[in-house]
Amino acid sequence: MGRIVIIGGGAVGLSLAWHLARRGADDVMLLERNQLTSGTSWHAAGIVGPLRATPNMTQLAMYAEPCFQALEKATGMSTGYKRTGGYWLAREPARMDELQRTAALGNHFGLHTSVLTADGLQERLPWLDLQQHVGGIAVAEDGNVNPVDLCMAYAKAARDAGVTIREHTAVDEICVQNAGVMGVKLNEGSVIEADQVALCAGAWSKPLAENAGVALPLQAVEHMYIVTEPLENVPEPFPVLRDLDSGIYLKGDSGRKIIIGGFEPNAKCWDAFGQNGHVPFLELAEDWQQFEPFMQAALNLLPALEQTGVQRFMNGPESFTADTRPLIGQAPNVDSLFLAAGMNSVGIMSSAGIGRSLADWMIDGHPSMDLWEVDIARVDPLTASADHMQARMRESVADLFAMHWPYKQQTAGRNLRQSVLHDRWKKQGAVFGVTGGLERGLWFAKNDDERSLPYSVGTQTWQAVAEREAAALRGGTVLLDLTAFSKFDISGHDALPFLQTLAAASIDVAAGRCVYTTVLNDRGGIEADVTITRTATDRFKLTSGGQTRWRDLAWLRRAASGFNTLIEDVSEHEVVLGVMGDTARETLQQLSADNWIDFPFASARQVTVAGVNCMATRLSYIGEPGWELTVCNRDAQTIFDALIESGVVPMGQHALNSCRIEKRFLHWGHDIGPDITPFEAGLDRTIDWSKNFTGKAALMRLHDAVTPRRLCLLQVEDQPMLLHDELVYCEGEVAGATTSGTRGVRCNQSLAIALMDTAAGESLATLAGRDYEIDVAGQRYPAKVLSHLPHDPDNEYMRR
Repeated sequence: MGRIVIIGGGAVGLSLAWHLARRGADDVMLLERNQLTSGTSWHAAGIVGPLRATPNMTQLAMYAEPCFQALEKATGMSTGYKRTGGYWLAREPARMDELQRTAALGNHFGLHTSVLTADGLQERLPWLDLQQHVGGIAVAEDGNVNPVDLCMAYAKAARDAGVTIREHTAVDEICVQNAGVMGVKLNEGSVIEADQVALCAGAWSKPLAENAGVALPLQAVEHMYIVTEPLENVPEPFPVLRDLDSGIYLKGDSGRKIIIGGFEPNAKCWDAFGQNGHVPFLELAEDWQQFEPFMQAALNLLPALEQTGVQRFMNGPESFTADTRPLIGQAPNVDSLFLAAGMNSVGIMSSAGIGRSLADWMIDGHPSMDLWEVDIARVDPLTASADHMQARMRESVADLFAMHWPYKQQTAGRNLRQSVLHDRWKKQGAVFGVTGGLERGLWFAKNDDERSLPYSVGTQTWQAVAEREAAALRGGTVLLDLTAFSKFDISGHDALPFLQTLAAASIDVAAGRCVYTTVLNDRGGIEADVTITRTATDRFKLTSGGQTRWRDLAWLRRAASGFNTLIEDVSEHEVVLGVMGDTARETLQQLSADNWIDFPFASARQVTVAGVNCMATRLSYIGEPGWELTVCNRDAQTIFDALIESGVVPMGQHALNSCRIEKRFLHWGHDIGPDITPFEAGLDRTIDWSKNFTGKAALMRLHDAVTPRRLCLLQVEDQPMLLHDELVYCEGEVAGATTSGTRGVRCNQSLAIALMDTAAGESLATLAGRDYEIDVAGQRYPAKVLSHLPHDPDNEYMRR
């Protein structure tokens, strides 16, 4: 193993250094431009909260407690860690839906979480004024750590394990050659060669990444809290309090003092590279005008604060991201460059899990758990622009505590990407959302009321509109915006052997044929599910999901090493329109002289529609007869206008998603991912065992083994609001968790795809014969595994 250089001596960089050494890396060097912890780690509040909103992030956060205990044992140094317990408080009834879902998740992973009424909270917390609250949850494992002590313990443990730590050593550039890391150049001109570089410089990471060709949607803001004078008549230890609907948190500090902080709407951007950007241990000016709403909220919550003073006002820089999620992992376009930045004010707590996970990734070549939701490869490079990030800071910081409504859309920093048909979709009544970085119609409104439907934690206010749109499939034709697909043209002498190695299915088909296939890692997990269309002897088009564009491009680039092939990303140059429904064939026939009758399913050909050349592909993600039309941007408006004039009905993304769940069509990132095999996903039928492909050896080892899990489609009674990560119970025991949910727009059933535990020899029919329950926000609903799809169970309809 070669040299690894870590840039940044805060909690994350130091944790990574120690965990790399624990994994056996014997040449690790950490470089810090000033002193250790002098960026943002030193002024962190030090809250340790293991309960997060998703399973993977909860498991990542839960590692903090055993990590801190192991660190103290290894070094003999105190981290200041202690359990205090904590409470998440709700003032709005809708908030309790979110908290009950989160509490169920926490209990499943072994946390001690309880849901409390307002009276129950008041009984436990008599020193708070909870008259405006409706309830909350208690988390026994919440706690505190001393940020500086933790970092010093990381540093000692790392040094003891052989890591070299150099302070006052500034990196001027990450050296990159042929899309690979070569080392780092210091500001005094010397170069340190390295096989891997990890950028963990927090708010100061962006220019180093950008000079290496990596876009980071990262922005530093002024982030504030106060420390009170000692306070009497409050418990010791003081629990962590999150008053979510006020945007504030309270926690205990040494000597019975209280720390009060919050997550600001309209956060004030700070230039990390301005006049004082290089100053270590920087404190920014007090800003009581910005902090006053949080102070008032704290006084209302804890009246005893009126009897004490403020010992310290802390205003320091903190980095936030465009979507309020960290940026972790290997840069998609630079091999061996890893990043861990944008901690969104939870870097101290996250340092343990991120340090371990990134170390595993760097040593093993892949993460030890599914980290897609924080993977740097999710980033749209356009989001990194200064203007966009400043716009996002109007709400991104506050989003940490803001209500996480189902299907919530950002409002600040919109319209970053629009298709050439954007204004035409808008004229049809599109209510836009951001999916795959692109503005797309979620539904199509017929009046002003439908344009401004409110959020809900129950039946979605757009449900009736989605059902109306889907109803047009019967006896009519709908028009879908599929432009957000990631689209790659692959050509060259080795295009076929490359794709044969990449794909689990055989791609050696006749020109004009389409193949649905999984792309696997060497462990047999699904890295992508794609459609590959052979357009000529040495030319192919690979289509994947819109949200995985840069991840998929990176996977293709790396997998193509050694092959004589060209990969072109044409995602932004082409529009894709779905023409689907009972009369799709007739609609297209009226606009085209081509033969739409003798046009088999899973085939593609060049056609002329409304006088425009395009590629028509006979596929369907919604289970209806129809075609996907791929057309270059300059001609898209002509086809669109002709289709609208023919009477097609626009159909939005919410209806599309419901249709695909009714058909159990899987979505990468929700239902399947790198830890799910084709056996578990029910996609083994797509595998061609007669050829070699990445992951085959792992699948062969699993072929005759018991498949411990299976993705099933469940029907749930009483129509609860199904999203994902709801626990599935059988005879009182957890039997799985949902991955996607919907209310069917065609079958009017509440449906969920769930990853279910199975035993040896259990068939789908066996699972379908059992009674299940799904926990949705604290209430259990009867459910059944479906042995047949609720819409077109034999997949005959879409092939007509």
